[in-house]
Amino acid sequence: MCLTISVQFNYRLLNEQVKQRLGGLHSAECLMYSVDFEEIERFQSQGKWQEAGERLADVARSLEKGGAQLIVLCTNTMHKVISSIEEAVSVPVLHIADATAKEIQVNHLHTIGLLGTKYTMEQDFYKERIAERGIEVLIPEAAERDMINEIIFDELCLGKINDSSKVKYQQAIQNLIDRGAQGIILGCTEIGLLIHDEDAEVPLFDTAKIHVKAAVKEALDN
Repeated sequence: MCLTISVQFNYRLLNEQVKQRLGGLHSAECLMYSVDFEEIERFQSQGKWQEAGERLADVARSLEKGGAQLIVLCTNTMHKVISSIEEAVSVPVLHIADATAKEIQVNHLHTIGLLGTKYTMEQDFYKERIAERGIEVLIPEAAERDMINEIIFDELCLGKINDSSKVKYQQAIQNLIDRGAQGIILGCTEIGLLIHDEDAEVPLFDTAKIHVKAAVKEALDN
């Protein structure tokens, strides 16, 4: 999701990572384009993925023209249209699922649970990207997927953090663990606002943090 609270969170993480790598008073030299999420959500709910891809491709072009040498799409769900972005620019586009899968492999896990929007949990564009690296992906049962999705859009995307929702997410996580999940992907950039490392007995992979860390490494190393 690309609403204000997530943009601020990612921007802070970006600068923290650069300072950690370079020290001193260093901060990230970056261009940021925050789209109107109302428009993107409308594309999603109406199944207009091609239009959504074209919109984000236009954004990517403008960033490249502005001097960007690496594109980072700060949302999991919209990686469904990542190919439209990749085709629109000549600079690299860092895929959030690739960065996450690498982190899972570093932890030597082979079965992982996935939380996210229903698009991310139920469609193949994200799960298959993880599975390509030999990692089995488990998703919650249908009723829990509905609940997780509803909390994302009706609460987290609006900056609402409710303890009752945390309990529901923890139960969904525990159910995945009971089915064999050795870790959990927080596959929506808002979930990290609600669920933290201490809220589960297995490792949590916060995709927002992982993506930013990988982007800083890619930018500075190359």
